[in-house]
Amino acid sequence: MAALAWLLIPVAAAAVAAVWARWASRNRKAGDVAELAGYARFREAMERSDTRSGAA
Repeated sequence: MAALAWLLIPVAAAAVAAVWARWASRNRKAGDVAELAGYARFREAMERSDTRSGAA
């Protein structure tokens, strides 16, 4: 019975690793559009505040 337990430990670890690899390689393109738009708004706001402070 102890040999079976020692065999199940690496099998369970391999299963967990496979699930994690599948989750880590998932397609995340859906959220990138909103994040890139937010970054563009941030850059525009920083450029506007930078030009205003230089003119003052």
